[in-house]
Amino acid sequence: MDDAFWIERWREGRIGFHEGRPNAYLERHVARLGEQRRVVVPLCGKAEDLAFLAARGHAVVGVELVEAAVRAFFDEHQLTPTVMRRGDHIQYASEPPGEQVPLGCASEPSGECAAGAIMIFAGDWFTTTPELLGPIDALYDRAALIALPPELRRGYVAHLRSLVSAGSPGLVIALEYPQEQIDGPPFAVLESELRAHYTGLSVELLDEGAADVPRMREAGVTAVERCFAVGF
Repeated sequence: MDDAFWIERWREGRIGFHEGRPNAYLERHVARLGEQRRVVVPLCGKAEDLAFLAARGHAVVGVELVEAAVRAFFDEHQLTPTVMRRGDHIQYASEPPGEQVPLGCASEPSGECAAGAIMIFAGDWFTTTPELLGPIDALYDRAALIALPPELRRGYVAHLRSLVSAGSPGLVIALEYPQEQIDGPPFAVLESELRAHYTGLSVELLDEGAADVPRMREAGVTAVERCFAVGF
């Protein structure tokens, strides 16, 4: 897997990993991230989770390799971002909507919620720096760890840990299934492996259930999705 693999998938519209709505585990456990955090979302695509987090007052910092996915997010949410080159990355930034109806508030029972800024960096996750992203005090990972083959996962988490401030909360969602039955991505990441990557940090299993991944369903492969709270 290289950059061309993901660029081609987005070009062809083969994005079965895009849920098209906020992730159910994020909706149930978003309170574990606290309030008004700067939440990093690695390999974010155009996930609705970005708008969901912003609607709850978080400042969202996404990183996505495929620039077309970044443009699609802002287009689909009718947002006009400020775009600038930042070294090897292109920064797309949208300020809070102000007096407009905040993103995602339709799902808020009270009809009231704050809204945070959304900033997405188009480029390679592994070349991001604290200077580029700014201070990060929360993590949300639904589709990053499981998108990477085994040889890249250790480096991914090590880099992540260098970016997220101590004391920060995180939510990480992983898939478990018999890897020999079907090729990734998404890849199987066992709970034992996830805990090994986050050695020295608190890791709590919050929730789990049957995963609905179209290509696995078609292949008759049963997968379990698990949501973990990670404390940095």
